Formats: sequence, structure tokens, C-alpha cells
Amino acid sequence: MSQLEDIADRDGWRCWVCDEPVDRATSVNDPRGPSVDSRTTGQRASSKKSGGDFAGGERLAHRACNTKKGAVTPVIPWPAVLILMEPAVLLTVADRLDRKGGREIVVRCADRADAERAADWLVDRFSRLAPALPVETSIEPGGGQFVVALTAARRR
Repeated sequence: MSQLEDIADRDGWRCWVCDEPVDRATSVNDPRGPSVDSRTTGQRASSKKSGGDFAGGERLAHRACNTKKGAVTPVIPWPAVLILMEPAVLLTVADRLDRKGGREIVVRCADRADAERAADWLVDRFSRLAPALPVETSIEPGGGQFVVALTAARRR
């Protein structure tokens, strides 16, 4: 098996950037074809931090997603079916939780049902976005809204 196939099998043939399926039969030269991406940035790669980056090193990405992120920081989209207020930038959240641990508020929702769906989605999405960073969610009512927070244990 090739390195690409090993990484793709581990990632369930899903792109870490857009979270859509990657077709193993598509050419690696096609924009929707598979490619291996190192999530670690130049700054991160040069740091002395042990344990690597929250994404667990190399990840599967569509060729177009991988190429595009070289010029522009990727945006991890939130689900369009939820009504969300002030959703956080998920890569920033993942990076901060990876570096500092602790807890971070990521979104506000108008009702508990959307907050619960957002919390479930976050745990699922972070399992692929940041597999080396286990997270838990909490939902807290306040001011007629529901706040969803992510908590990560600080790695040693």
C-alpha cells in the first residue's frame, strides 16, 4: 500500500478541509483527486513543541483543497442547516486548544435543539479535523440563548 492509501484509509477517505468524500478512483491530478497534506505550517514545523500538531501530521485532502490552502487559510464550514450566532473559526479554536488546553466558547444558538446538534456536529467534525486533539462539548443557557463550548485536555 502507498503512503497516500495508508493516510486515506486512516482518514476514512474524507478531506480534512471540506469534510467531503474523496474518491479513490479519481486521478491524483484531478482537483477532486486525493493528495497528502501536511497540516503543519512552517511556523509550527520549526517550533520545538513535541507531540506534533493537532491534526496528527499528514492528512488526506482533495488536490484542490490542498492547493487552495497554500494561498489562503482554509475555512472549515459550519453546517448550513443550523441557526448559529457568531460561530468561531474552527482552525483557530483547534490551534488554541492544542496550545493551551482548557475551554473555549465556539458558538451561540437560539434554542437548545440547535445547540445540541451543533455540539454533536463539533465532536464529530473535530474527530477528523483534529484527531490528535480529543474534545468534549458543554451547553450552557444564558440570556435567552445557549452557548456551546469545547473543552480539550492539555497534552503533556
